[in-house]
Amino acid sequence: MIKPKRLSKGDKIAVVSLSWGGLGDDCFIHKFNIAKERLEKDFGLEVICMPHALQGSEFVANHLELRAKDLMDAFSDHSISAIFCAIGGDDTIRILPYIDLEIIKNSPKIFMGYSDTTINHFMMYKAGLVSFYGPSIMCEFGEYVKMFDYTQNAVKDILFGEWEQYQLLPSAEWTDDYVLWKKSNINTPHHMKKDTHGYEVINGRKIVQGHLLGVCIDVFMMAIGTEIWPALKEWEDAILFIETSEDIPSPKFIKWTFRNLAAQGILNVIKGIVVGKPQGEKYYEEYKAAIMQVVVNEEHLNNLPIFYNANFGHSKPIGIIPYGIQVQLDCENKSIVLLECPTV
Repeated sequence: MIKPKRLSKGDKIAVVSLSWGGLGDDCFIHKFNIAKERLEKDFGLEVICMPHALQGSEFVANHLELRAKDLMDAFSDHSISAIFCAIGGDDTIRILPYIDLEIIKNSPKIFMGYSDTTINHFMMYKAGLVSFYGPSIMCEFGEYVKMFDYTQNAVKDILFGEWEQYQLLPSAEWTDDYVLWKKSNINTPHHMKKDTHGYEVINGRKIVQGHLLGVCIDVFMMAIGTEIWPALKEWEDAILFIETSEDIPSPKFIKWTFRNLAAQGILNVIKGIVVGKPQGEKYYEEYKAAIMQVVVNEEHLNNLPIFYNANFGHSKPIGIIPYGIQVQLDCENKSIVLLECPTV
């Protein structure tokens, strides 16, 4: 895998809208302004928007070729060090015909986002580029009042830092607050709760190592059968990270999804699984039961390590998961450790 150059103060980052274009809508543009100021003041970065990123949801929905052009132009521009996604959505798969993987391969740089951006990460993975399942402009960088400390530290450590190993610790607190995105709520803080679970090891007892490869469970099936869906060989010895969106799919959907992963042969070749905290902890126990039904009761993978309740994706707060990087799961010590730095 090609590792992008790590960030430094003064670097230029580009904002793209590859799925939903709401960042440019009049009612949400204040979210961009908050994020831009925070990225400049707290991280020392220069923020630019690609030409169509703030054109609004209707324009972005109707011009998928321009979404892709923004992404390709951002990769081609050597003055840009990183590309951050505005937000997810549900149709970034539509830009696939307009993506040139050679441009991505030949101009490696940090690419970050989550949710529907899963599909874009598969594009990066196909091109051989390490990318980052992490904060978006509209959600985390544009958070009202303050950015979560856990998320801010993850950005500084993983995108700016240099190290040989890095432990992904569980967040000591979380929230299920839903603060409506409107200007009158700019000064409304989240009410945090103490996390009483930490990492739960719901299956397996050993230490395993593998490369990180993962998905948002709500959208990844759109990539199956396309040129960017990883072949079974690419799943061999992987650590699958998987999470659910704010749509909060039913436990039955989780079960069906894991049966699909089993049918593809993926569950039988991976080394372990890391499951994200369900949003609001709804179906917290039911999701565990659905996963265990397939992995243990049906596939008899009693020794496959499964870590549950990790902070990435649609939980609050979230960290960053780098695709393709070697990671170690230690079931006895309940630890997740990145074994190599994802940047150079």
